[in-house]
Amino acid sequence: MGKKGVIDRFEGDWAVVEMDSGEFLDMPKDTLPPNAVEGSVIAVDSKGEITLSPQETQNRRKKVEDLIDKLFKD
Repeated sequence: MGKKGVIDRFEGDWAVVEMDSGEFLDMPKDTLPPNAVEGSVIAVDSKGEITLSPQETQNRRKKVEDLIDKLFKD
């Protein structure tokens, strides 16, 4: 079973990734898929291969948007 995380930010040649466990990892930017951006959900398999999870990224963004809408609802 692999691990999942969210790209928190980029710092130079590094990506700071918050893993589902809560820990932050620094990953070389060039190990990520080329279309990875801040907020992208990534999956790391047992071999260390990193892939994007576009559906999960979209689901998380929608969840945050809904929370913001609820917070600022008139």
